[in-house]
Amino acid sequence: MSKSLKRVIAALADNGLDITPLELGPETRTAQQAADAAGCALDQIAKSVIFAGQISGSSILFITAGGNQVDTDKASAVAGEPLGKADAALIRAQTGFAIGGVAPVGHLNPIQAFFDPRLAEFPVIYAAAGTPRHIFPIDPITLKEISGAQPADFTP
Repeated sequence: MSKSLKRVIAALADNGLDITPLELGPETRTAQQAADAAGCALDQIAKSVIFAGQISGSSILFITAGGNQVDTDKASAVAGEPLGKADAALIRAQTGFAIGGVAPVGHLNPIQAFFDPRLAEFPVIYAAAGTPRHIFPIDPITLKEISGAQPADFTP
C-alpha cells in the first residue's frame, strides 16, 4: 500500500470514519474515468483542483464536482488574490500527492480549501484517495467538514 493511500486512510480514521477506499482500474486519472469505474454520475466525483496564490505563494484547494470546471476569475475572488496554475512540484510539496491522485484530505501541509455546493446535492460522492487508482465514498457534508473547505461559488 502506498504512503499516500495510507495517509488518506489515516486522515479518515482520525476523523472517526471507517472508510475503505476502492481500487479501480488503471485508467482512472480523469473524473469521467473514475465515475465510469465507480458506476456513479460524473458530478459525484469530487475533484481536487489546486491553484497557486500569485501574491501569497500558497496553494489553494478547490473541491469541485466532476463535471464542473473552476473559473479562475471567480476562484481568485473567493481566494482574495489572483490565482495561477500550480505545477506538479508545488502540488507534491503542498499535499504529498501526485496529480491524478490528489485527495481532499491527508495533505502534508495545511491548505486553504473551498467546496463546490453542487457536491452537496448527492447522498454519496467519491474522492481520490491519494493515488490515481483509488477513490473513497463519503457523504459530501462530512467531506466538507473534514477537509475544512468553505462552500463557495467558483464554477462557471
